[in-house]
Amino acid sequence: MKNKACLLFVALIFAGFHYVKAQNLEALRRQFPDEKAVMLNKALSYNISLKDGKPYVESSEVQQIEYLSNTAAAYMSGYGFFHSDFQQVVAYEAYTKTPADKKLKVSEFKTSTSKESFVFYDDVKETSFNFPAIEPGAVGNLNVSWIDKDPHLLSPFYFSGHLPVLNSELKIEVAKEISLRYVLLGLDTSQVSVKIENRHHSNIYTFQYKTCPADKQYSDAPNYSWYSPHVIFYIEKYKDENGNEVSYLANTDDLYKLNYSFIRSINKTAGPGLKNIVDSIIKNQSSPEKKARLIYSWVQHQVKYVAFEEGMEGFVPRDANVVCSRRFGDCKDMSSILTMMLNYAGVPAYFTWIGTRDMPYKFTEFPLPLVSNHMICTIKLNDKYIFLDGTDPTCVFGYPSSGIQDKEAMIAVNEKEYKIIKVPVVDKNKNVLTDSTWIELTENGIKGVIKKDMEGYFAMHIYGMLMYANGRSMMEDMKDIFQRGSNKFQLDTFQVSKKETNENITLYGNFTLPDYAKKIGGDYYLNLNLFKFFEHEEIDYPKRKMPIEYNFRFKKRYVALLKIPDGFKVSYLPQGKSYHNIVWGFNLNYEQKGNWVVLTQEFDNDDLLLTQDKFENWNKVLENLFPLYKETLSLSKN
Repeated sequence: MKNKACLLFVALIFAGFHYVKAQNLEALRRQFPDEKAVMLNKALSYNISLKDGKPYVESSEVQQIEYLSNTAAAYMSGYGFFHSDFQQVVAYEAYTKTPADKKLKVSEFKTSTSKESFVFYDDVKETSFNFPAIEPGAVGNLNVSWIDKDPHLLSPFYFSGHLPVLNSELKIEVAKEISLRYVLLGLDTSQVSVKIENRHHSNIYTFQYKTCPADKQYSDAPNYSWYSPHVIFYIEKYKDENGNEVSYLANTDDLYKLNYSFIRSINKTAGPGLKNIVDSIIKNQSSPEKKARLIYSWVQHQVKYVAFEEGMEGFVPRDANVVCSRRFGDCKDMSSILTMMLNYAGVPAYFTWIGTRDMPYKFTEFPLPLVSNHMICTIKLNDKYIFLDGTDPTCVFGYPSSGIQDKEAMIAVNEKEYKIIKVPVVDKNKNVLTDSTWIELTENGIKGVIKKDMEGYFAMHIYGMLMYANGRSMMEDMKDIFQRGSNKFQLDTFQVSKKETNENITLYGNFTLPDYAKKIGGDYYLNLNLFKFFEHEEIDYPKRKMPIEYNFRFKKRYVALLKIPDGFKVSYLPQGKSYHNIVWGFNLNYEQKGNWVVLTQEFDNDDLLLTQDKFENWNKVLENLFPLYKETLSLSKN
């Protein structure tokens, strides 16, 4: 009976979407001259009703792609869709409509686990296939329907994608007893039309974007949720079968109640194995901070991070005793063992839900599970919250991991009490890179010594590289780190000097660089700008709309020191310059100190996200910087 009902639902949904006839091929080619294909129709439909007194969600989607290029088959015949334990696929079909209006069904589908490279196991599945007979004017059709098993987890609808979309549409039919909230997000949602129809038993929300351009890809852009137009929608409240109003996701209280249900039944007592480890770690320690530092370090280096997501295991942490015995776990498990170990040691610690900077959402704006894709542990020492991310083995105690800076954290104080605290952004003066090069002239070019001092996130990044480097790749990695001057750069030797913690690290190198200095008629000519930063990094303004993302705020200082050979003097010393505006700037300064010529370049960054309103000022700095890179100093005989 259940299967028959599902099939009836699918038939009704598919019947609701009429086939969009292939557009005039030549007209589409003229409209989209650089595209191999165009999405004619991207239509997602939801039916949200009450079943057994609780919200029940069914959904279906139709996608239709018209191919424009003779080479489209080589690049774009492969296609697929996703499903999981929470979004259970009910039925699907795929076929090609040829230019002659012949229907060719897809007969072979392959379902496999879809996962990121860092995920050990993920219950999200991808069903993939190839559209047959792809040629210009052919239309690939995909129809899929699902049952969304947890209505708390409704996904946003994105209007755009990697192809232009002629008709991008979300339709939600909601029972009258259910109150739905929605919000449009993205850099530009002005082209999205919204229509709300009141029916006898339901309300229908229709969101439509006609001729939606493809998202342009930039390697330095943040996640598409920061800029791509999309709709977030969710159930605020509903009336149950007795007519009582039930708050569902109306506010952060509702969200916390849901989140707390995931941790309610774990970490009741610390087992003997966990107790023994904590006792040995904090032996003879009385300072809460010292205890916390030692426990955090132990978890970072003794418990291996392994992402594992299946059904509710994607939300429910494992008990700390299990994680302790296994010595591996995902972010929730790291949060679990840290919280238990610290509390057993007498340091109050709390489960914490947080979203990484991949997502622009806040708990205080959207009380939804999608706001948090990560879990950490929070402690409070000396009236200061410290955020401990066990998944990052390089992160220094007192620093948040770089990916959660400026994000809201939901801290579980107890069953009834929680706090929402914004994670601070680490000041740029704590993330400092100082690169110094001592240069001597040779018969064939230059040689010298390099010293790179790194603090904060710079040092942590290098520590992470060193953790996983092997002997064969180390020299090549170091050559990339020390590279300067030209592609003839040769790293002869290097040395790593580690400090007490990975908050500071220093690298030393010896190098030779043939053909860099020129000797003409007894005079030397040398461009001390061994680095020409930001070349070819002008922002395509105003064409580019998407922001630019940085991992952290920082200061960088590069010093080049040229030893003046005996019997020579400086005959031309270029002029330096300092330029700053409201976005950023630089200092570039030449000076002579005894028998040394010193060039100092300084740059800083105060942004985690450089938005479109700052692009013009960014480019203005480069206009002032680039001419300085052409300056060459000269040395003549006394």
